Amino acid sequence: MKFQKMHGLGNDFIIFSELDPNKFDLPSLAIQLCNRHQGIGADGIILILPSEIADVRMRIINSDGSEADMCGNGIRCFAKYVYDNKILPHSSFTIETGAGIMIPELIVEDGKVLFVKVNMGAPVLERSEIPMEGALGNVINEPIFISGKELRITSLLMGVPHTVVFVDNVEDMDIVTIGKEIETHPSFPKKTNVNFVEIINQKEIRIRTWERGAGSTLACGTGSCASVVAACLNGKTGYEVTVHLALGDLLIEWIDGLVYMTGTADHVFEGWFQSDNYELLVHS
Repeated sequence: MKFQKMHGLGNDFIIFSELDPNKFDLPSLAIQLCNRHQGIGADGIILILPSEIADVRMRIINSDGSEADMCGNGIRCFAKYVYDNKILPHSSFTIETGAGIMIPELIVEDGKVLFVKVNMGAPVLERSEIPMEGALGNVINEPIFISGKELRITSLLMGVPHTVVFVDNVEDMDIVTIGKEIETHPSFPKKTNVNFVEIINQKEIRIRTWERGAGSTLACGTGSCASVVAACLNGKTGYEVTVHLALGDLLIEWIDGLVYMTGTADHVFEGWFQSDNYELLVHS
């Protein structure tokens, strides 16, 4: 079974275009393949599948076996793979995801994909749709108690649930401990991704993310989008912001209610794994 390893600013994925999802226990397969010591190693696996409502369909299984509706870094890798492997010959096409139809635009020079710009859609701010427990309305600068300490959060749905905490310095934060506690807080019945955001100025922020289903990752595309929306809602930035991540930057724009993300996607290597080595994961 052929695969490609790709990453978007360090958020890495194992991508398959020939894997039949009906023949494998996908959660178990993802857990084993994503293991960084005994597998290929990744934050998740991505399947390229046919779609009845779009040009192509994307499925993402996190490294813990849970399925994600959407992933910003993942969709950039997905779009580059589709173009580079001539699955679709166009520089723009529609992708069916669990969060709806997404439309990437590939910036190509001399046949090489330099950047991928994705219309990520409109953020959903209503508490019940995030979902989050509590009275109806938006969750902006709201107190939450973690280990007896009050933090202020802004939460929204950007394809997947995100919670933003503004901090003075992201490097000083215990992202793992606090991220886990917020992710599994009873207020979030489906858990939440957690973004720690440091404001640099009106046009720049720095973030680190604790991802639901993957843990601490080097980058999060939907988290970058959610963080810019949250920063705008709290009057901390404008609507066009450069997001500094551990290995590079994303440009996030919130225009006429829609969020656009522009960034790189990189091929790491390709290889094959013997499916009979995973015979316990194959459905009879």
